[in-house]
Amino acid sequence: MKRVSSANVFSTIATTTLLTSPYRPPDKGNCKSNNVKVMGNKKTGVHGNVADYHVFNGGVHSGKPSFMKWTLNDVVNVVRSHRIPCVFAVGMVFFMYVEYTIRMVPHSSPPLDWGFLLTRSFHRALASRPLLNTVFVLMQTVYIVWAWIIEGRPRATISALFMFTCRGILGCSTQLPLPQEFLGSGVDFPVGNVSFFLFFSGHVAGAVIASLDMRRMQRRGMAWLFDILNVLQSLRLLATRGHYTIDLAVGLGAGILFDFLAGKYEQSKTTKTSTFSRSMKEIC
Repeated sequence: MKRVSSANVFSTIATTTLLTSPYRPPDKGNCKSNNVKVMGNKKTGVHGNVADYHVFNGGVHSGKPSFMKWTLNDVVNVVRSHRIPCVFAVGMVFFMYVEYTIRMVPHSSPPLDWGFLLTRSFHRALASRPLLNTVFVLMQTVYIVWAWIIEGRPRATISALFMFTCRGILGCSTQLPLPQEFLGSGVDFPVGNVSFFLFFSGHVAGAVIASLDMRRMQRRGMAWLFDILNVLQSLRLLATRGHYTIDLAVGLGAGILFDFLAGKYEQSKTTKTSTFSRSMKEIC
């Protein structure tokens, strides 16, 4: 363990956020580096004297446990400055209680799905008048392919490839039972009445990928239209019992995740290409 002087501490590239004790706003005026956010003043700091700091693998850490320096004002500042994490902390405690006290569904009973319960009337209506999902699925498919083939922007297509491959792996890993009240349609795109993966919803994830691409291209009107149609599509999938609620929720997250990963993939390829081009220019 290496002891460092005050000058070295404040020049170390490290970041102390408001979520590390003692939760006070950083004093940027006392930082010698733009990459360092240090709380407190230069001589004493909020973790004690600067001499108490130690460097671990390039980071800065106090010699004493952080919680030993917390005060009542620090706790109050947490609640004031970090309301959202505090709400999630309450939610975690609440759902821990729910999880350990909830009555489990017997193996002989169908899964309990609140989405199914809330769409019972819609389900009865669709039982006599089927509503097709073909048009919207074709819309998002055409847009994703168009962005690549016509506009030369492959990110949405890469996202869809990542997403559907992962969906296939998960769908094969755990095959959920088809809901008892499932309403199929022989002309519904893309699968009709044949088998399909329940987890997770490729319909929802594909629409999210298309919507995010539209927002990057400043096509906000189209993006909002897709978002609204995606909500209606989700209601239809619940009402027809084509997906469980968890399938739709994970589909939403999957669309965001795989769009992000596709962006990272594009960025890595762009960086490698730029490095190669610079190397070739230096050689020439």
